[in-house]
This record gives sequence, structure tokens and C-alpha cells, in this order.
Amino acid sequence: MNAAPTLDTPSIATERFTLRKLVREDTSALFPTFSNETQCRYMSQPHFATMEALADWLTDSTWAGRSWVAMDKSDGSVAGRYVAYPGRDAGVLELGYITVAQRQGQGVATECMAALVDHLFQNEGYRRLFAEIDAENAASTALIERLGFVREGCLREHETTHKGVCDTVVYGLLYREWRSGTAQTS
Repeated sequence: MNAAPTLDTPSIATERFTLRKLVREDTSALFPTFSNETQCRYMSQPHFATMEALADWLTDSTWAGRSWVAMDKSDGSVAGRYVAYPGRDAGVLELGYITVAQRQGQGVATECMAALVDHLFQNEGYRRLFAEIDAENAASTALIERLGFVREGCLREHETTHKGVCDTVVYGLLYREWRSGTAQTS
């Protein structure tokens, strides 16, 4: 299995959503979530005060990662943002995700992350995916565990964010675990 890093951000279909490349025009749909202090409490930076600042951050051309939005097939609304960022080694990606506030608790992230993980392993040949999560973010750790990611450790006082010094938990998933079916969620 050879990981061929690509800058392409292909569309990925799930039962209810289409993940497509994020564009600047998506900012208005994401702003209500990214401007909410409570919704952004586990991010490494505080909530955004202006749409312009958020748009600049979402579409920063110097950022090496890829960013998708989940579009609801039934009404075309944006349901979340999903990212993949290159790890230190070829074949490794860090994942991130946020569901828009009004869609939380509806299984959006589980469905979209499962499709993204499957795509990254099956179509792009990555060998390892990981997520670094604020240790207090129970919803995010529950999601990643549902997908079969394994808790690999806790980095104590690892990151200073807008809320202070935070512990970070690291979760990883290997291609062979996903392929075996032991990691996939139903």
C-alpha cells in the first residue's frame, strides 16, 4: 500500500451527505457555529468575531491540509466541516471535524467521518489516521471511539489554547484495523 499524498479534495458520498471541497462561500453557513464561544471551546483558538476572519482562516492558502464540508442531500445545507492534515511521515494524516450546532446529535459526524476514513484508506492508501482531542471533549472522543480509533495516550498540559493549558488525548487507527472490519461502525 503506497500513500500518494494529494492536494485534491474529491467529493465523497454518504447516504445523507456529500462531502465536497470547502470554498470561501461556505463561511456564512459555518459562521454561526464558529462564532459561538461554547461551540469552539475545544478548538485550539477562540471563536471567530467576524465572518471575514473565519473565511480567511478556512481558506488559508498556506495551510497544508484539505477541508471538506458536508452538504445535506435533502436540502443542500452545510452540516459540518472535516479536515485531513499531513502527519510527519508519508502515509499518515491527522483528522479534524466539527458539526454545525443545529445538526449535533443527529449522527452527521459519525456518517461523514466513516466515509472520509474509508476514502482515505481505500482510495488514497494512507496507513494511519490519527486525531488529537482536548481531553475534556467527551463527544469527540465518543465519536472517534465509535469509529474504532484506539486511544494511544494522553499528552498532559500539551497545548495552550484560549481556555488555558489543556491535556490532549491521541487516538489512532491503522489501515489494517479498518480493513479487518474490527474498527468500522455500523
